[in-house]
Amino acid sequence: MIDEAALLESKALRDSTLERTDVLYRVKALSLLPDGMHVTTAMVATYFSVTVEAIRALVHDHRTELEVNGYRVLTGSELSYFKQLSGIQSRTASLAIFSRRAVLNVAMLLRDSEVARQVRTYLLDMEYMARTQPVDNSVHSDASSLDDRIDQRITHILGKTVVPMFNALIETSGEHRRELIALRAGVQTVERRLRQHHARLQRLEGPREERPLAGVMASIDAMNGREFEEYVAELLRRDGCTDVVLRGGRGDRGIDITGRTADGRHVAVQCKRFAPYLSVTSPDVQKFVGAAKVLHTSEVALFVATCPFTPDALNVATDGGVTVVHRGLLEEWSAGAALAVLE
Repeated sequence: MIDEAALLESKALRDSTLERTDVLYRVKALSLLPDGMHVTTAMVATYFSVTVEAIRALVHDHRTELEVNGYRVLTGSELSYFKQLSGIQSRTASLAIFSRRAVLNVAMLLRDSEVARQVRTYLLDMEYMARTQPVDNSVHSDASSLDDRIDQRITHILGKTVVPMFNALIETSGEHRRELIALRAGVQTVERRLRQHHARLQRLEGPREERPLAGVMASIDAMNGREFEEYVAELLRRDGCTDVVLRGGRGDRGIDITGRTADGRHVAVQCKRFAPYLSVTSPDVQKFVGAAKVLHTSEVALFVATCPFTPDALNVATDGGVTVVHRGLLEEWSAGAALAVLE
């Protein structure tokens, strides 16, 4: 096994380790920086808990090696363009920036930093595991399985690399905190959507016996009101909703279920378990619109029923921003189809 001293002294060994991109993704500390993002000397110093002068001295001693791995000094028009893109207000005539590989390179060179020492230890552990564990050379012919693995890999990188990177930058940046928080929220939304997509694929591609039977509506018709509300709550949870709470009963103020969508929007649900030959009328929907939009200020309002809706009720629902889940749509939802409004 390679020891830490050899990594510190041998440029050839450092180069060979840098080529292990699979290791880069798994280094906990340096997974804070995705490809294509650069940080300043001050940010590198803060990350490793050393002085800016220590980083500058290290660059002076190993500049050629660091430049090969992405260290650059911007000047002139290139610096002006970089300032426009990044929003940096500095008036300096030059600016040193480090890529992820360059920061990793710093971690392998920096001696007086506990953070750098931990990164080196983790790198060496991963290098040892890569050499000693068997390699999977099996051929994956299933295209859907490949797509699924790609989705999971992207989700892992977003959750374990990009989001932590934004967390670190938000903590150290006061100047662009609001913009960074907004960008992080966007990344987290993408991550949640991918997780929902993965869960949906698993449901649709699962064994037949796990899917609802053709007589699912007959089972729903046999439920009492409370059982139906619990059933709808489970459908919401299945499709990624959180904080799902049953509120039906006395004092429910016209709302049977509340919760949040996967992207954080408030959800209010009314459940009506009527006989299939009956219909939900406009007064029922009008009452729900008032409860969902006024009393609960919900962003997503679902009226779920085991029967059809009258034309007037559908018009009221459309005008009031209510999503109607009639008997046919309920059957599709029960069979694994997603409600577009929850995505």
